[in-house]
Amino acid sequence: MSKKFILAIDQGTTSSRTVLFNEGGGIVGIAQQEFRQIFPQSGWVEHDPREILSTQLGTLNKVMADHKVNPSSVAAIGITNQRETTVVWDRKTGEPIYNAIVWQDKRTAPICEELKSQGLEDHVRKTTGLVIDSYFSGTKVKWILDNVAGARDRAAKGELAFGTIDSWLIWHMTKGKVHATDYTNASRTMLYDIRQLKWDEKMLDALQIPKSLLPDVKPSAHHFGDFVIDGKSIPVAGVAGDQQAALFGQACFKPGMAKNTYGTGCFMLMNTGTNIQLSKNGLITTIAWGLEGKVDYALEGSVFIAGAAVQWLRDSVHLIDQSKDSEYFAAKALGSNEVYVVPAFAGLGAPYWDMYARGAIFGLTRDTGKDHIIKATLESLAYQTKDLVNAMQEDSGIRLASLKVDGGACANNILMQFQSDILGTEVDRPEVIESTAMGAAYLAAIQIGMWKKDDIIKNRKIEKCFKPSMDDSVRNKLYSGWKKAVKRTMGWMSE
Repeated sequence: MSKKFILAIDQGTTSSRTVLFNEGGGIVGIAQQEFRQIFPQSGWVEHDPREILSTQLGTLNKVMADHKVNPSSVAAIGITNQRETTVVWDRKTGEPIYNAIVWQDKRTAPICEELKSQGLEDHVRKTTGLVIDSYFSGTKVKWILDNVAGARDRAAKGELAFGTIDSWLIWHMTKGKVHATDYTNASRTMLYDIRQLKWDEKMLDALQIPKSLLPDVKPSAHHFGDFVIDGKSIPVAGVAGDQQAALFGQACFKPGMAKNTYGTGCFMLMNTGTNIQLSKNGLITTIAWGLEGKVDYALEGSVFIAGAAVQWLRDSVHLIDQSKDSEYFAAKALGSNEVYVVPAFAGLGAPYWDMYARGAIFGLTRDTGKDHIIKATLESLAYQTKDLVNAMQEDSGIRLASLKVDGGACANNILMQFQSDILGTEVDRPEVIESTAMGAAYLAAIQIGMWKKDDIIKNRKIEKCFKPSMDDSVRNKLYSGWKKAVKRTMGWMSE
């Protein structure tokens, strides 16, 4: 049987998914399963790593069974994953010693303050491309070692392993033979030197993390080992963090090309080529991918709460039954008085970087109803994206001609039209919005020689182009209201 399929594992913050691609890059099928979000204390967010593994392998088996795909016809597996989420496990048993601490988790803010007091901000920025923030993995590792009984001693003896979710999956898929990650995920730990492409001794010392804990770092297209199904070996041949995979899947191969992914968070990346461009406007510098013997870099702006704000409407305040209902209710409030929702549930990311901000609603009047709050929640995604675009344009000196979008919330036409209006820029939505999974599939396929980068460009088709229709005066008034609302949420939790 010819090897005609690629499997893309897309391990996200709220669900595990597997997408099956055919040899032409078309989607054959998708299987998805949500898993628990664990909130032990205010500001803490955890996942059960075993549940991540079981749901992820479950969706892989399901999509193959649903489409009667024999393992011998799968050419390769690509992995893309929620980044920064941190797991520490026992090298002998493969069991986690604590739940995965999720990227949204705020418990390590005091550790970040300690690093800042040691004068490490400049070093972190220049070496890792990041800012000191509880978002990244390094402080999460330290917290686990400090707070799980016996963990520090066991780590010193080489008995434990740390990984982001890609490493956790690779370890188990290869039966503990491979402890590895790729450049993109390593660049999100606050422990990795993105210039020298090696773990940074100064940060390891500052956080008291033994080097024996860390995975090997490989290019994004690489043979990471084999996953055996029914006696058949399938190479794991591509790995990239979710946002870098989406940048790749959107064919943003040239410097200045940018995409925005509307997932649990909102993440905008602009390719800067082989140049490491440090931001003056609160963006971070990250590795875009390692491919064909070279490393490309990107500027990134991270919005912590995007699609998660729509989940909040559904699960916490029960204003909608399903996420897709938000479009219907928002349409009923179009043209009404302006209400602003600032969804700083996990602090504010770029360009503000305020761990102590918290969510708020502004502009409520007696006639404000649920439609207005739903509409304002959707609009908050677009406003936060504008914050990032402004910062990127200033850093790069490049004006975005258009924005490529993907992720679940980009299917919402009201949101995409408002995004175009508030940016004053065209917004391009591709036919296939599974850019993240597609990026992982393409990296794996390139590694085994099945596809080339040119194929991605040829395969990408635009489904709809949203064009701005808002007057400048209206745009400026709305945006200045947003900036005022954000300012009032900042520092809310600080003493």
